[in-house]
Amino acid sequence: MQKVTLQAETRSIIGRQVKSLRRQGFVPAVVYGHEFKPLSIQVPLKDFERVYAEAGESTVVYLNVNGQDHPTIIHDIVRDALSDKFLHADFYKVRLDEKISAKIQLNFIGESPAVKGLGGILVKNISEIEVEGFPQDLPHQIDVDISGMAELRSHIQIKDLPISTKLEVKAEPEAIIALIQEPISEEELKAQLETPAAAAPEDVEVIKKEKPEEEVAEETPATPAEKPEK
Repeated sequence: MQKVTLQAETRSIIGRQVKSLRRQGFVPAVVYGHEFKPLSIQVPLKDFERVYAEAGESTVVYLNVNGQDHPTIIHDIVRDALSDKFLHADFYKVRLDEKISAKIQLNFIGESPAVKGLGGILVKNISEIEVEGFPQDLPHQIDVDISGMAELRSHIQIKDLPISTKLEVKAEPEAIIALIQEPISEEELKAQLETPAAAAPEDVEVIKKEKPEEEVAEETPATPAEKPEK
């Protein structure tokens, strides 16, 4: 796995005043973790966008601050509601000799012959799975190849995923990730759409951490009068 690095600088500007940093092209951020004193930093927006696209929220990012590398995982991203630009980021410092749990996104690739040729419907039951392993072994995502789903009612289970033996999957091996459902009539589809959907379970935070109180103000999305200039 390629090492992901990001240059950062310490910062003295905190609270509501960080909007001036955003106008200069920086993302205000903070680094914290177990037995690590919280550190306020700033990172170039363009560099952060690149790293976030590459690492997501599960791959280790080596944050270089004043010449020292800190192995971290990105957490608690805040974006502007209108522009979708990053407003704030948290970096959780990890120990490379201690295992952690993390949720890894599933990336569906390929094309199912049963969908293309038989009119089947691809149903995705699971979009992410929880795994445990050393931080440096956690992937950005796990590919799920659906090109082998050639028949109606075919399916892919957790145990079919190409997961490294270095990781322990916190899910039932028989759990179905995706399946090909037989075509349904317009009447059946309408009936399904009219059925109230069950409430989604609350998100569970995987890595427990204490957030510095002084960072709360600066990651709160700005009001219309306070929004950073584009």
